[in-house]
Amino acid sequence: MGKHDTIADMKSGIKAALVVLAAGSATRFGHTTNKVWLPLSGRRIISRSLTNAAKNFKQARIVLVINPDDEALAQEVIKREMAGLKIEVVYGGSTRHESEHNALTYLAPAINSGEVEVVLIHDGARPLATPALFVEIADAAHRHGGAIPTIAVNPREMDMVRSDTVVRVQTPQGFTAPQLLEAYTKAAADGFNGTDTAACMEKYFPNITTVAITADASNVKITYPQDLAIAEHVLAKRGYKD
Repeated sequence: MGKHDTIADMKSGIKAALVVLAAGSATRFGHTTNKVWLPLSGRRIISRSLTNAAKNFKQARIVLVINPDDEALAQEVIKREMAGLKIEVVYGGSTRHESEHNALTYLAPAINSGEVEVVLIHDGARPLATPALFVEIADAAHRHGGAIPTIAVNPREMDMVRSDTVVRVQTPQGFTAPQLLEAYTKAAADGFNGTDTAACMEKYFPNITTVAITADASNVKITYPQDLAIAEHVLAKRGYKD
């Protein structure tokens, strides 16, 4: 059981939008289907990502960003595996950054009206991010302006010699909604493409405090076939039966 699983199963009252990205390709995975639609211990990878994201929020907009070619499959999986969730589907772009921008543009009316205060953006290929982690990121972003999950890395593992701490950044990454929307609007005008959400925020709002939340190493990203075996092992240890 990880650190975040020990947090009480309480529903967050933060007015959040949970954006789950699933518009990528299957290139590195070596499969004809986008990896997020593959099964993982009885359910699709994306189904686990969305369910974990939404579980501990009283009210949240849930946005799934997909490749237009996956529309029929997405609707089928939503109906069969996530019937209890109200999921809004948005088409992604040719890059991660463009997909994030499309989702934020879609949410713009709700952000501008105050209906959405915080936006969390999560990689759909990380199905092991716990429900408690989403709440912790949302709460920290709401209080400070931004929050990202990180894991410390031994510099020797990366053939680097440095005295400061090296970290790997995971998702979900959360930020206050008005600033996040403004950052991506400016990025679109400038032609800037960030490597992740935090990179775009750092460029346009460097003074916003982004706190690092100590994450769990088990929050792996499904990138290669062997990652599925790791994820199945983690789920078995957690005792997930569905």
